[in-house]
Amino acid sequence: MLITRLVLALRNSKDWLVAQFAFGLLNILKVLPADGAIDFADRVARWIGPKTKRHRLTLTNLRNAFPEKSEAEIEAIALDAWGNMGRLAAEYVFLDKLFDFDPEKTAPGRIEVSGIPLFVDLRDNPRPFIVFTAHTGNFELLPVAAAAFGLDVTVLFRPPNNPYVADKVFEFRRARMGQLVPSHAGSSFTLARKLEAGGPVGVLVDQKFTRGLHTKFFGRDVQTNPLVAKLVRQFDCEVYPARCIRLPGNRYRLELEPAMAIPRKENGAVDVEATAQKLNDKVEQWVREYPGQWLWYHDRWNIKHSLNT
Repeated sequence: MLITRLVLALRNSKDWLVAQFAFGLLNILKVLPADGAIDFADRVARWIGPKTKRHRLTLTNLRNAFPEKSEAEIEAIALDAWGNMGRLAAEYVFLDKLFDFDPEKTAPGRIEVSGIPLFVDLRDNPRPFIVFTAHTGNFELLPVAAAAFGLDVTVLFRPPNNPYVADKVFEFRRARMGQLVPSHAGSSFTLARKLEAGGPVGVLVDQKFTRGLHTKFFGRDVQTNPLVAKLVRQFDCEVYPARCIRLPGNRYRLELEPAMAIPRKENGAVDVEATAQKLNDKVEQWVREYPGQWLWYHDRWNIKHSLNT
C-alpha cells in the first residue's frame, strides 16, 4: 500500500511539473504577437519533435501510409506534422483573437468558411445530426465556428492523459465550444440523449480504439470506434463531414461538407461496419490532401509495441 502511494505521488509530481512547464511556455507566448508566437512554436516543435521517441513512430506511420514517397518526402511531412503540433499548442493562447469570422459580415479575415448555407440550414431547421472531423489543421476551431452560427453542438473529446493539463484544456474549451463530453464509458449515453432531444453532436473519428470494428485506413488494418455508426442506426440522423485546413499566413479554412450517404443493408438497416469504413475513407482523403496537417505520431495502427521490441 505504501509503495503504491509513493508511485502515485511520484507520478502526480511528474504530471504537475510537466503541466507547469507547458503552462509557463504558453504564458511566455502570450507576450508575443499572435503571428510571431505561432511561427516561433512551429520552429521549436520542428526542432524538438525529431528528438523524441514519437518521431520513430511518426516516420514508420508515414512510410507505411505512403510507400511510394521518398525518404526525403517522408522526413519533410514529418517535420510539417511537428510544426502543426507546435502551432496547435500556441493557437490555444490566441484562439479568441484568431477566430475573427462573423456570419453577418463579408470582410475577409483569418478564418474563411466553406459550407455557410449548410450551417444556416442546420441552424434555421433544427434537427438531430452528427458532425464528424479528424485531427487535421486546428480542429479546435470547428466547434467555435458552430457556436458562431448559433448551433449548440455537444462535442465528444478525449482529455489529455496529464490531469493538470486536462483540467486547463477542459476549462478553456468549455468557455468557447459549448457543451463538452469527456470520452469515457458513459459518454455514448450522453450523446444519445442529445440526439434523442433533437440536438446535434460532434465527434472526432480518427482515434485508436482497441475494441473497435475491423476496418482499413491507408490500406492497413485498424480498429474503428463504432459509436457514430451505431448512433446513426439508432436515430437515423444525418452525418456531416467537417475539417479545418491551415492556409498560408496563419489563416484557416473551415469546411462543412454536405451530408454523407449512409451505407445500408438490403433490408434498409444501417450497415454499421460499412459506415465506419466510410468515415475512415473520408479522413484518409483529407489526410492525403494535406498530410503535414495530421497527427502522425498518434498510434492509429497500434504498432508502438512492435517498435519497442
